[in-house]
Formats: sequence, C-alpha cells, structure tokens
Amino acid sequence: MATRLTTKAGWLRILTATTMALAVIAASPTSAQVLGSKPDDLTPEEKAERDGRKECKVQICAAMHNRKPGPDVSCNVVKSWRKTQLDKIVGKAGVSWPWGKVVCTAPINLKRDMLIKALDGSKHEADIGKQSIKCVVERPDGNAEISAEFSPKVTFEGGKAVKAVLNWGKIDAPTLVKGAMWTATATDNTFNVLQGMVVEDINTFASTNCDEVKDEWQGK
Repeated sequence: MATRLTTKAGWLRILTATTMALAVIAASPTSAQVLGSKPDDLTPEEKAERDGRKECKVQICAAMHNRKPGPDVSCNVVKSWRKTQLDKIVGKAGVSWPWGKVVCTAPINLKRDMLIKALDGSKHEADIGKQSIKCVVERPDGNAEISAEFSPKVTFEGGKAVKAVLNWGKIDAPTLVKGAMWTATATDNTFNVLQGMVVEDINTFASTNCDEVKDEWQGK
C-alpha cells in the first residue's frame, strides 16, 4: 500500500511522482476521459473542461488521420485532476498524492505538417516544438503554482510512436518543490525514464481517444 513519506528521500519520490503526473498531462492533455470518473459524475467545471478539450482533440485527430493541408493547430486546454485520480498516477512510484486537486492549463501549438506525417507509416523523428504547462496545486497551507517547459521529440514507425524524449526545460515552483522537480526532470532528461508512459499515452490518444470523436473529424 502506498504510504505518505516525510523524509527527504520520501519527498523526492513524491515530487518525482509529481513530474510523472505532469508528464501524463503533457503527453495527452486533450483526453476526454477522467480517470475513475464516469460522465455522469463530472462536476460542471469538469464538463466545461471536457468540452473545451474536445474541440482541440478534434483538430489534432483531423490533422493526423485526414492528412489534409490547413492551418497549424493552436488551442488552449484546461484539465482538473482530483486527488483520487492523482493517487492512481503517482501510485506507480509507490507513494500517495500528499495534496489536493490540481488544475493544469496547457496552450497547445502543433505544426500541421508534423501531425500529417505522424501516422503515415514512415520511420521518422517528429519535433513537437517547445510546449508549456502551468498547474495550480491545492495545499492546506496555500495553493502552489508549478510551471514547466519541455520540447518533446517523438519517433514514429509503422504508424505508431515507438520512442519519446520530453526534453524538460525551465521549471518554476516553490523552492522545495522546484529543487526536487529539477532533480526528477534532469534524471528523465538523462535516462528517459518516462519514455514508456509517454509513448503509450501518445498511441492511446491517436487511436482510442481519436475514435471517440471520429464522427466529428472523419472526412473533414
């Protein structure tokens, strides 16, 4: 069972897990699915977020699957994560989420040419370009803001992602959090420990998540 950790090493594990949570959001911020929640269980705020993400998801899926020329994809998505959902994510690192809800905002800017080529079956490296994410974490002693920049590169082969590097950049957060997250992101930059999770999320998005809105992008 995951337990709360208060030692220095424990906090490092918690904040490494925080980076995992950020990576999940960064890899597929437009997913309409809310972990552990059925559509009828969504709050009004979560429903509004879902509807906003859907529009962005349709744009990305249309570019990837229809492969038609047009403008680059640019949209802003918001995603709330309940504590119970975050517990599931960071539980992979053997810890429980020590704070409350997290609300993340990510401006999505993707080149259409890159999206068109992603699933064409060729082996190539896609430069996603610099992206950013900003999250507000609810804590008993006051909310904390965490922001991160990253420049992902994804290798596609046979119409699927097979390799991914997040290339973490600037991190802004409260002092304790920033130090540990810098360590965690530096470790990922060196050893690419989050690759498997990111690749899986990208492929799920391109297949399952795009199928959810297929009627809205197919042939358009």
